[in-house]
Amino acid sequence: KACVKSECVCFCSCWLLQVTALERQVFDFLGYQWAPVMINFFHIIVVVLGLFGVIQYRSRYVILYLLWTLLWVGWNVFVSCLYLDLGGLSKDSDILTLGVSSHRSWWKDNGPRCESDGLPSAGWRKWEPTPALSCWLEYQYVEVLHCIVQLLVSVSLCHTLVSE
Repeated sequence: KACVKSECVCFCSCWLLQVTALERQVFDFLGYQWAPVMINFFHIIVVVLGLFGVIQYRSRYVILYLLWTLLWVGWNVFVSCLYLDLGGLSKDSDILTLGVSSHRSWWKDNGPRCESDGLPSAGWRKWEPTPALSCWLEYQYVEVLHCIVQLLVSVSLCHTLVSE
C-alpha cells in the first residue's frame, strides 16, 4: 500500500523529532542537566503517542501531541532565551540542573573543533578539564541550534497534522 503524502510527512517528521530528541537527551545527560532530561523524556513519549495516533487514526493522541507541541515550543524558546541571556535569564544559572549539581552544557567543554591544551589542572589529586581556548561554534549557539531544529520540525509536523 502506497503511503499517503501527509502520513509520510508525519512519519518522517516524527522520526526526525525522535532522533534529534534522543541526541539532545544524551548530551543533556552528559551535562547533568536534569530539567531538560525530564522534559526530553516526556517529549519522546508524546511523539510516540502522536505517531500512534496518526497511524491508528486516534484523534485524542493527535490532540495530545498538538497540545504538547505548544509546551515544547515554549520550552525551546525558554532554553534559547536562557542560553542567549535574554529576558533577564542567564546561561550561568542552575535552572537546567535544578540546583542539584554544578554541571552545565556538555558542549561548553566539548564543542565543535574546540582547542584546549588538555593539560591537567595544577592539583595532582583532582583532574579538571581546562577551559576551551577557542571553538568553531560556542556552546550556547550549539544549544540554540538544537532548539531551532526542534522548533522547525515540530512546527512543520503540526502544520501537516492541522492541514489534514
